Amino acid sequence: VQRAVLARELSEEVRVLIVANPCFGLDFAATAAIRAKIMEARNRGAAVLLISEDLDEVFDLADRIAVMFEGRFAYEAPAATADRAAVGRAMAGH
Repeated sequence: VQRAVLARELSEEVRVLIVANPCFGLDFAATAAIRAKIMEARNRGAAVLLISEDLDEVFDLADRIAVMFEGRFAYEAPAATADRAAVGRAMAGH
């Protein structure tokens, strides 16, 4: 279902794409296909907001990482220089 919904939403060019846990519960092939679609949208110039608790997904797809905890930004950095442990701590409220 997630794959079909994303395909429908991306059937036309989008300027903004907001996805929450887009690959949760999917097999490897479906995950790869959805991640590719998200990256295609980004590469065409769409602004992509990815909301995820999966650090692998975040680090694979994001250009910038921001963590919110209790309604406030607890961490923010370019993905290329983000510290994985610091991101995890911020997600846990530490």
